Amino acid sequence: MFDAHRSHLRDLEAAGRLRALRPRSGIDFASNDYLGLAGSAALSEAVAAALERGVPVGSGGSRLLRGNHPEHESLEAEAAALFGSSAALYFSSGYAANSTMLATLPQTGDLVVHDALIHASAHEGLRLGRAESRAFPHNDIAALEAAVADWRSRGGRGRVWIAVESLYSMDGDRAPLTALAAVADRLEAMLLIDEAHAVGVLGPGGLGLAAGLDGRENVIVLRTCGKALGCEGALVCGDRTVIDFLVNRGRGFIFSTAPSPLMASAVRAGLRLMADDGLRTRLGDLVARAGTAFERRLGRPATGSQILPLVLGDDHAAMRAAAALQAAGFDVRGIRPPTVPVGTARLRISVTLNVVAAEIDALIDALEPLLEI
Repeated sequence: MFDAHRSHLRDLEAAGRLRALRPRSGIDFASNDYLGLAGSAALSEAVAAALERGVPVGSGGSRLLRGNHPEHESLEAEAAALFGSSAALYFSSGYAANSTMLATLPQTGDLVVHDALIHASAHEGLRLGRAESRAFPHNDIAALEAAVADWRSRGGRGRVWIAVESLYSMDGDRAPLTALAAVADRLEAMLLIDEAHAVGVLGPGGLGLAAGLDGRENVIVLRTCGKALGCEGALVCGDRTVIDFLVNRGRGFIFSTAPSPLMASAVRAGLRLMADDGLRTRLGDLVARAGTAFERRLGRPATGSQILPLVLGDDHAAMRAAAALQAAGFDVRGIRPPTVPVGTARLRISVTLNVVAAEIDALIDALEPLLEI
């Protein structure tokens, strides 16, 4: 009955791309728990206090039925005030938020121009949506503008939507947001910014790289809660009309059971905890140490962020290196296509507050001989 599926799995294995779940073990160089909040006592205490005051674990239904809870609304109000947007909407995951936004907001006759390296969830939204889409080479603003000009010359008359990440999850580099905002203004376009890997880590008070752009009518920002905030879900921050439209037309929101009210409470606590500049100072010191070691000892460029890719190229080579590091006690994962472009399989090193300086040094010691093979 499943011969075709088995054949496909065998093909993936032969190509070095077969995925499998495995338990977490070893020193954490793989997670996105950048501030170390996921297992922190502070977050646990906040959740315990929420339970004590009667916040339920389950929502019991979609937000438009009985699933809407005061914790959801309080989180959205606090997030909008914190980031400076007109309104915010809480989704169960970044994937759900990203795919729902791009499937819902751009309309028939519109054009979505997106960075070639945007997340799979954005591609899913584009696949489900009504608008035409075009990719432009990573961080190439001239190519973005050329794509829009070509579309206009061919009769495109709708609205332009520009979709980017602020900090790219597999490369660790930043989008030129100031320049992109200027382009959006000039083209009368909407700018959608995925801040998944920047919120809590970068910007004043951990507000992210898009800090200061919220509140503009043509900017929508997605901020996930399952990375630096240590929780779960995602917040879409934007104009009130955008939020109301998602509530009325976003199928990924309308037809999903609402996120746990308890998790909404946890995210509220996470937003308060991320304001601790001491956390970012400690993380910054570790990031600088790892980046310096990448450059001096491994001969690889630092990214200036907590994400350090070590591109090996071949899929099998990346997985062998990851296995060797895991055997040595380091949780490092190999990343292969289609998550990254063909020929760029890599180790993705993630620096978090779950490690200390000596563990970073030990990881570099273990990496050096692997790169000589």
